[in-house]
Amino acid sequence: MHAKLNPSTLVLLTLPPILWAGNAVVGRMIAPLISPMTLNLLRWAIAFALLLPLAAPVLRRGSALWQSWPRFAMLGMLSIGGYNALLYLSLNTSTPINVTLVGASMPVWMLLIGRVFFGMRISGKQWLGAALSIGGVMLVLSRGQLDVLLQVRLVPGDMYMLLASAAWAYYSWMLAHPTTEPTEIRRDWSAFLLAQIALGLVWSSLSAGAEWALGLGRLDLSWGLAAALLFVALGPALLAYRAYGAGVARAGPAVAGFFINLVPLFTAVLSAVFLGELPHLYHALAFVLIVGGIWVSASRR
Repeated sequence: MHAKLNPSTLVLLTLPPILWAGNAVVGRMIAPLISPMTLNLLRWAIAFALLLPLAAPVLRRGSALWQSWPRFAMLGMLSIGGYNALLYLSLNTSTPINVTLVGASMPVWMLLIGRVFFGMRISGKQWLGAALSIGGVMLVLSRGQLDVLLQVRLVPGDMYMLLASAAWAYYSWMLAHPTTEPTEIRRDWSAFLLAQIALGLVWSSLSAGAEWALGLGRLDLSWGLAAALLFVALGPALLAYRAYGAGVARAGPAVAGFFINLVPLFTAVLSAVFLGELPHLYHALAFVLIVGGIWVSASRR
């Protein structure tokens, strides 16, 4: 798929990293109040309720959804029941710097999965773009100091984020190859997303049920937690997924994957806003590297 980046596509692919950065910040803030699988389930249950008035007919008996339910179940498992659950689990079992560092492997996963499962040809420019993008992320994580990166030690919990990155990469490629999806659902973004959420909630429910059965469940209800759940359901879930799906359709998953590496940069910006930490020169240099990686990867070959 040839990548084409125009202003509207840039907006579509930049909005999700901003919202997902907010998701990571909020997820860390409320970790003491709610266990990860329960958080994932409640987030998507709220998103389901918000989206239902727009696309309820897609769930009715006889809908084209049920003719292609295995594909939507797969999409829901990879994104809603897989990536998001593993992300929240990572935020509970590993350090933020480790989680973001492992998540920086996304462009590489995009290229490898595209090559192995979808027959994509990988060019030298794409590998160069991946290297530049990951270099930008590492610059943010190290705060411009090499010795900080050398001190990073991966722990078993970081495997959750590695699996999450691979799941999201495969999900992105499935979005770009809608060959088995009913046209009437694919053309209606709300129906398409609701179909994924409905079947994704099955996976999320199983994970949350197992969490409570093992005695690991945690839920401390408060108005602050309710506000946080509403935010992660409306912004990082509905709005971000809508924008990302449209962006992948325009630019292709390989290019879209590079935009995800803007998440740690936006996280640093949010930290500056909420924690009063002023941006540094290395933030600007990281931005140049990440955007450079996007430009190189999307340029004509």
